[in-house]
Amino acid sequence: MDHTYTLIRSRRRTLAIEITRDCRVLVRAPMRTSAAAIEAFAAKHAAWVARHLERQRQRAAAPPPPTAEEISALKAAARTVLPEKVAYWSQKTGLIPTGIKITSAQKRYGSCSGKNSLCFSCFLMRCPEDAIDLVVVHELCHIQEKNHGPRFYALLARYLPDYQERKKLLKQGENHP
Repeated sequence: MDHTYTLIRSRRRTLAIEITRDCRVLVRAPMRTSAAAIEAFAAKHAAWVARHLERQRQRAAAPPPPTAEEISALKAAARTVLPEKVAYWSQKTGLIPTGIKITSAQKRYGSCSGKNSLCFSCFLMRCPEDAIDLVVVHELCHIQEKNHGPRFYALLARYLPDYQERKKLLKQGENHP
């Protein structure tokens, strides 16, 4: 095994490997297990350890979660910016939503319900303006095309021919958890 590990022997019955929050590797072993058996177990799980160590390092390097104050400020900004953008792009596209909702969703920037109500994450406010416009137009296009098929992308391209370039800008706002 490439990684050094700390061996902890106890009255347990099985071998186990643990990755700690501070990226240490612990191997837990029963009292009487031979060093060779422990080493073989660790070697057998080297790929798993490498994969999970990398995940833990990425978690440790991630920015801290936003505070309640930060979320509140982002929501306030979203309530100011997004209705205006939706109104502007609705007028340009002729696609009118039944409502707009602002959330603190962390996995997606926007969605369109089956009843044509749009939902936007306040974290969208961390993105450049061209990326915000992309998400607004993207969700408006779902009013007409409910999936991500060729007709959806043709409609999106009609209003934002540079949508693929704009999509790259979304990455700039993805520093949120």
